[in-house]
Amino acid sequence: MKAKNTDKIATWVIYWLVAIVVLILAGILGNILWTGLPHLSWHFLTSEASSYQAGGGVRDQLFNSIYLLILTTIISFPIALGAAIYLSEYASDNWFTSLIRTTIEILSSLPSIVVGLFGYLLFVVQFGLGFSIISGALALTFFNLPILTSNMEQAINGVPQSQREAGLALGLSNWKTIRGIVLPAALPGILTGLILSAGRIFGEAAALIYTAGQSGSTVNYSNWNPFSPTSFLNVMRPAETLAVHIWKVNTEGIIPDATVVSAATSALLVIVVILFNLGARYLGNKLYQKLTAAKAK
Repeated sequence: MKAKNTDKIATWVIYWLVAIVVLILAGILGNILWTGLPHLSWHFLTSEASSYQAGGGVRDQLFNSIYLLILTTIISFPIALGAAIYLSEYASDNWFTSLIRTTIEILSSLPSIVVGLFGYLLFVVQFGLGFSIISGALALTFFNLPILTSNMEQAINGVPQSQREAGLALGLSNWKTIRGIVLPAALPGILTGLILSAGRIFGEAAALIYTAGQSGSTVNYSNWNPFSPTSFLNVMRPAETLAVHIWKVNTEGIIPDATVVSAATSALLVIVVILFNLGARYLGNKLYQKLTAAKAK
């Protein structure tokens, strides 16, 4: 009887803790959306930011954020996936792999401003890339790789060993077993790790202030030549993202409606991250069903 009561108390404590976390999250998101949504409009999304007068938008900042997210994902995803496959399927349990995992844990805990200063010294100054999209993407790759590799490794390790043994028993090589059985089974976990890292990338500001810059020249969205200075695809141009824009309008105090712009941009940032997460999770479930002929959990 005493054990049963203890179990009930522990269960209720856990429920209350979960409820507190949910309420805090709902309060933060609710406050951001409540103050920012009334100021969101089509004009705000499709017009340029104004530096000295009210009524500007975040068209360029929104595109820059998405562009940087895509470039960083393209660079970091194959590296992280390869590292995760090596650590989970090929690496022996020795001092070398232990050192790699320790390094990953240390890198994942580095403050973003330290990564930004490292990116500034290496890519902006040493490599001569200047304040540019590619400098920001490379810096965010260093910021993104540790957490992405760790999440992917956990997803691959979560695949039952019996599935690997079944593939080997059918005469498949180790690589074919990994490619055809392990990776499809680990796909939801891999995409979850990708989603978590994408959220960090999209909302990052400190690392981009020192690498991608705070402002840029006028962007021509009809110019598809990636080597043109005015092209929206040019990776060598400076680019201000949504998160950096929020920081800028609040610190400079030049724009008359800085509070409105900051609230609306914050709400937009939250909405885009939520939509991206939901869309990626839906896509992951569909891919999992197609590759494994099973229903994703």
